[in-house]
Amino acid sequence: MKFSRSETRSKVHALPEVKFESQTLTSFAGLVLIQKFFAAIDLKAQLSPCFCDLQLGKVFHRATLFVQLIVHLLLGYRELQDCRYYEDDPLVKRVLGLHRLPDVATLSRALKETTAQSVENLRLFLKDRVLACLMSLSPARVTLDFDGSVQSTKRHAEGTAVGYNKKKKGARSYYPLFCTVAQTGQVLDFLHRPGNVHDSNGAKAFILACLDAVHAAVPGAILEVRMDSAFFSDEIVQALAERAVEFTISVPFERFVELKGLIEARRNWRRVDAQTGYFETLWKPQCWDQRFRFLFIRTRAAKQQKGPVQLDLFEPYEYGYEFKVIITNKTLRPRRVAAFHEGRGSQEGVFGELKSHCHLDYVPVRTLYGNQTYLLAGLFAYNLLRELQMQTRAPSRRTTAKRACLWVFERVDTVRKTLLQRAGRLTRPQGRLTLTISANPWIKNRLLQMLDAIPASN
Repeated sequence: MKFSRSETRSKVHALPEVKFESQTLTSFAGLVLIQKFFAAIDLKAQLSPCFCDLQLGKVFHRATLFVQLIVHLLLGYRELQDCRYYEDDPLVKRVLGLHRLPDVATLSRALKETTAQSVENLRLFLKDRVLACLMSLSPARVTLDFDGSVQSTKRHAEGTAVGYNKKKKGARSYYPLFCTVAQTGQVLDFLHRPGNVHDSNGAKAFILACLDAVHAAVPGAILEVRMDSAFFSDEIVQALAERAVEFTISVPFERFVELKGLIEARRNWRRVDAQTGYFETLWKPQCWDQRFRFLFIRTRAAKQQKGPVQLDLFEPYEYGYEFKVIITNKTLRPRRVAAFHEGRGSQEGVFGELKSHCHLDYVPVRTLYGNQTYLLAGLFAYNLLRELQMQTRAPSRRTTAKRACLWVFERVDTVRKTLLQRAGRLTRPQGRLTLTISANPWIKNRLLQMLDAIPASN
């Protein structure tokens, strides 16, 4: 259908008069999902015992303030002072069960007064929520990935130190070690550390504690572990082997002259595909007591062109090989072992999402336990959003070679932009509370489907 120019174009010169009135308008109509979900799992009541060592606030309970931090991060806000932008939003108040939201000073003071015991209680509760999801899922295999991630800061926060930081050299930082579950994409636990420690610092005890917790929750599942070369050590490998845990660990083969010699002396590489070859052998460093399966992989790759490039002429690629070595106790074919180990790259996606959309990289206060509490709020926001999606839809995958998540999850920013950040109006026609949202068919179907899938609170 064609329209004339006069029907499509409009010359607008006058500006509308701007007025500000107190109305029950919300910018986050999708929080009705979060409200029902938090009520269904009774989040605030379950969080209350985590702060039992602290005095009750005169006005705001500690659990309520922590839930506000979770909502704060779900809405995409980073700094504590950003809570001013939604202090009059009626739906945020309803999620928290408040008539008035706390100010910035109250939130900051609550973080500074947090104790080691409350942080430990929150960690245990975070782990229990993930283990409860695994128990309901009852997977045949549970795959745990371990790796560290840097939290940099420009301030002199308690517990920070200057360490290796390739992006912000010389900055003080924390360097927590995380354990993530591949099947659900959630963070199971973390070990908080200063920024000047090695990846393996305190790793053995932390790894074994995570394995014991998962084994107690799902005793019939086969446990699998994937780690990078920073965790390659005799004590970690032996501890995993003694517990019959299947593992793959990258080997820092540049530290071992013998491995370099094996690669250089090898003439016949078995073919995986046109670009990849492999061979394997039983081997051990001299100080080890037991031999393990070492898988050597080489991949044909184009070398980077150095020097000036003539854009008007054809530049041929120069090809070479990239090598990596994996130690494993798995009995699968080499191709499947390599695919399984490459799947640990999904953990980098978790870190990227946590830093970009749950602000894992933000250090809000100067106290150690306050910063750990804010970190936990980000982990809760991320895990609970994953749990919400798991409750409202069925798994879309079976177990894959790379151990991809069993659900195709929407990213935090996708859920935020499509569902949470919707304009709405709260009214009471004939005394019944009603939330009115724009009549978008996709939003309507998605919201109603998720609301129906969330069980009613007791």
